[in-house]
This record gives sequence, C-alpha cells and structure tokens, in this order.
Amino acid sequence: MTPPQYDDWIATSATVTTCRFQFARMNTFTLGIQTQDKFRITFDYYAHGRLYSDEFQSPKAIPQNTEIPILYNPHAPEQNNRTSGPTATPTRTPIMAVGIAGSIILSLAWLLILRGCHP
Repeated sequence: MTPPQYDDWIATSATVTTCRFQFARMNTFTLGIQTQDKFRITFDYYAHGRLYSDEFQSPKAIPQNTEIPILYNPHAPEQNNRTSGPTATPTRTPIMAVGIAGSIILSLAWLLILRGCHP
C-alpha cells in the first residue's frame, strides 16, 4: 500500500482532547513485544463545518488543549496525516519470540519421543 499524497490536502489545527500513557505490552497475535512506552493522543478538528475526532501514538506527551497542525483530505475529511490507522501496528515477529516458540515445540516433541520409548 502506498502512502497518501498530501499535495492537495488542507492544513488546519486540531485540539488535543486527551493524552494517555500506554504501557508496553505483549501482542498475543504475533508474539511481538512492544519495545517502548507511548502516549495515545486523541484530538478534534473541524473540516467543512463538521467536527472530526481521531487519535495517534506519540513518543512524547502532548498536553490537553494544545493546538497541533494537521492536514486533512478535502474529499474525505475524516482522513488526516496524524491518524494511527491499521498500518501503525508492527507486523514483524521478533526473533526471540520465534526462538521461544521453537523451543516449546522441540520440548514437546522430545517428551513425546521419551514417552513413546517407555510403556
């Protein structure tokens, strides 16, 4: 998927509504571990007379009521350049998780072999 082109997007300012600290946690679907803590920033902005809300992750805290610059798509105002979106989550599995899974599988196989040798 190619990143969006912002050439014809409109610049405006958004207001931070919340800033929450998000602890690092285990991702159970990919066995990946988030390596750093992040802040989840929620913000509101007006486009074409309507209020839109979205959120993104930031390595730094942004205080509530702070104005931040954003760009939004004039043809789809709910799209902006700050959104977390589905592409923001990591999709790689760390080598350590693969090693742990392999170790568990080999241990189970070894136990099955030992159990098969003794009635």
